[in-house]
Amino acid sequence: MNMICLVGDPPKVIANGGFSGIFPSSTSFAYNLAVMVSVPDVVLWCDVQLTKDGIGICAPDLLINNNSDIADIYQKRNKDYLVNGVPIKGWFSVDFTIKELSTVALTQGVYSRTNKFDGNGFSILTVQEVASTFKPPGFWLNVQHDQFFTQHNLSMRSFVISTSKSVIVNYISSPEVAFLKSITARFNPKTTKLVFRFLGQDETDPSTNQTYGSLLKNLTFIKTFASGIMVPKSYIWPVDANNYLLPHTSVVLDAHKEGLEVFVSDFSNDVPFSFNYSYDPVTEFLNYVDNGIFSVDGVLADFPITPSEAIDCFAHLGQNASAQAKALVISKYGASGDYPGCTDLAYMKAIEDLVDILDCPVQLAKDGTPFCLSSINLIDSTTVAQSMFSNLTRSISAIKSGSGIFTFSLTWSQIQSLTPSIANPYAGYRLFRNPKSKNAGKYLTLADFLTLSKKAGSLTGVLISIENAAYLAEKEGLDVIQAVKDALSKASYDKQVALKVMIQSTNSSVLQQFKDKTNYELVYKVDENIRDAANSAVGDIKTFAHAVVVSKSSVFPENNAFLTGLTDTVSKLQSFKLPVYVEIFSNEFVSQAWDFFSDATVEINSYVTGANVDGVITDYPKTAARYKRNLCLLGKNKPSYMTPVEAGSLMQVITAGYLPPAEAPYPVLNESDVVEPPMPPVSATTAPSSSPGGGNTTIAPTPRNGQSKIASCFFLPYLAMLLSALFLV
Repeated sequence: MNMICLVGDPPKVIANGGFSGIFPSSTSFAYNLAVMVSVPDVVLWCDVQLTKDGIGICAPDLLINNNSDIADIYQKRNKDYLVNGVPIKGWFSVDFTIKELSTVALTQGVYSRTNKFDGNGFSILTVQEVASTFKPPGFWLNVQHDQFFTQHNLSMRSFVISTSKSVIVNYISSPEVAFLKSITARFNPKTTKLVFRFLGQDETDPSTNQTYGSLLKNLTFIKTFASGIMVPKSYIWPVDANNYLLPHTSVVLDAHKEGLEVFVSDFSNDVPFSFNYSYDPVTEFLNYVDNGIFSVDGVLADFPITPSEAIDCFAHLGQNASAQAKALVISKYGASGDYPGCTDLAYMKAIEDLVDILDCPVQLAKDGTPFCLSSINLIDSTTVAQSMFSNLTRSISAIKSGSGIFTFSLTWSQIQSLTPSIANPYAGYRLFRNPKSKNAGKYLTLADFLTLSKKAGSLTGVLISIENAAYLAEKEGLDVIQAVKDALSKASYDKQVALKVMIQSTNSSVLQQFKDKTNYELVYKVDENIRDAANSAVGDIKTFAHAVVVSKSSVFPENNAFLTGLTDTVSKLQSFKLPVYVEIFSNEFVSQAWDFFSDATVEINSYVTGANVDGVITDYPKTAARYKRNLCLLGKNKPSYMTPVEAGSLMQVITAGYLPPAEAPYPVLNESDVVEPPMPPVSATTAPSSSPGGGNTTIAPTPRNGQSKIASCFFLPYLAMLLSALFLV
């Protein structure tokens, strides 16, 4: 069932101070970017403040110092005022003329966002300047504090009435009943709609002394002076104490019944929202405009590109929509962003989410049983450290630095007794994954994984990754390569063509062992960041692999979370007829460069249509699979919100004093990085004791096959500190 708004049009996208998620709110850059990347009828939002001489300016806060350098320019001109009965100290627009404010620059006021653009000296814009400069398709004036300005002998009523004679104002909102009632007779709702803005349900409207919760119960009264209401998103989809969605309220249906449009505020891509959305802001927007029951009439967003794509590209898409992009969606440990990786639940969720290729990183138990697990170190993905096997810690530098409890130290039955643990790669930013299911699911043998995959129906293939094969053969007497071959043969994967079989490894010697399996696709994983590959190296890869996996940074390198350009990696590999798959795509906004606007869909689109990658490897396959089916990929003329970002464009507008230090470029992949000696034979060596009580064992380092393996992580230390500060407030 297609939901439409009260007036029958698609929901409006309202850009809160322009594109305030990236640039300082209400600046020329923010408004310009919003117009460039949003739906054609985007509405620009202006929080109106009045100057001492009665000029209306667009500034996001009554306290000008919260978003500008005014405290540095006029150091001793801060004042103490009562605002709705609450004493507040700071710099207020009512104490400065427009001429005085011309020397003040707007800055980023949300401290978890980058301040790198603050050196641009953004002038404070008047309402008339915003209207004349950007000629917005829709213009929204929000009057948050009419009573405050009245107390300072400034009339917001007179300002909006006079302004409307020279500027087309489509919407005027306020949280004060008295203000809207005072102007309702002066505006034709066909031209300018008045919208009553609800604040927190326990907060009080200063003009009526009623709480917003009580006013919500009298929408008939609201209809006497307004055409619509704006409510925080929690009014419609509340969450419980653990940040999971509760059933929706009747606010939208009740308001529509009264003939009131419903607009929703508080949408920000870079603030954690309900776990039900898996950190995907597109999913959140769709829950307000495409839930099968109701649709709101507009959304107020700091990142207007996201509701633009949600409404125009993904709304009413349907589960059976055809794929419009060819890139493969490959899972990373199943849907490991939603459930513990490699568990039955993670795999079933990935299948439900329409992943193309389901992956299994194969590990071996002490008894030789092959099974799927994200790491050979059980500490990484189970609660083994809190189990009876916690004393089986070993240090094996040939596998990893530090100590671990390894899969080959426990039998399969012992491993089955362990509790899975969900990965939280961004816990340092206080971004945790699905806490309700953090220990849910059970692990699968490779045989069970292959059976599950064959029954799925929607899959196009499976990816089996093999690591540490040389160590297991030499030191533990375990043959992981043969175990994989036997499992695939027993499940008849070597005799069928319905499901593609992909074998992945960072070691060429492993892939060489599968060259006799002509119907398998062998995938070489480059486990360091590179900017290009020498022809000789690519030529060597061609002798043992059919495709290559590289990191995101090997395609779009970053500096301080800003893209610096596009490398030659993909084009070089593809020129040798090698498909390129890229990892790892996550929904958490801290995993993405600023250039992708804290939106996983924007990031995926830039890699698929901008860098032309052949596949994306992701722990949230739903986001990537939905992207492939979006309606905006149809046809040649794609909308601006479904075009790839221009790598390095944001870096170009950072002024010299704010530029991050230059970083050395990534290396070129050379032939010496790829060539390896053949796999060693399986040793008859007996593995060290692994029974409980066996004590700690340290294994001396052994030479690694081939190149040094460089662990690469996504670090944003400055953002981590800022986010921590934000959430501690």
